Amino acid sequence: MPEILLRLLETIALVGFGWLAFRLVNTAVLNRAAKAVPAAQEDAMFQTGRPAVLYFTTPDCATCKAFQRPQLNRFSGMLGERVQVVEIDAQSQPDLAGRWGVMSVPTTFVLDAAGKPRHVNHGAVTAEKLAEQVLSFDI
Repeated sequence: MPEILLRLLETIALVGFGWLAFRLVNTAVLNRAAKAVPAAQEDAMFQTGRPAVLYFTTPDCATCKAFQRPQLNRFSGMLGERVQVVEIDAQSQPDLAGRWGVMSVPTTFVLDAAGKPRHVNHGAVTAEKLAEQVLSFDI
């Protein structure tokens, strides 16, 4: 078999493995987050009945200040009262961040109206991507 075909097959296998690993980790994080929802509802972090975006940040996160917070403001402007955005300081609430499986900031969780975590974004995400995620289920 020519070397180029062998390398192509190796590349396809590596990309496929990476995609599978990403999906498995994302599913595990969402399952862990689902277990944290009842405590979050008890703490009145968000209200069921409309979708929510939980935004984990820290005071010294430059990406959060320079990019993520402005994107969340744009997102709130796009969807208005149909969605709630909850900012959580992971540094002052490490137990809460741990329960949700947050390992880096910014991290955002998109919850449906029933409070079920549907999407998780590790790192910065655009307002359009958040809107797409929220609109992927009925609001």
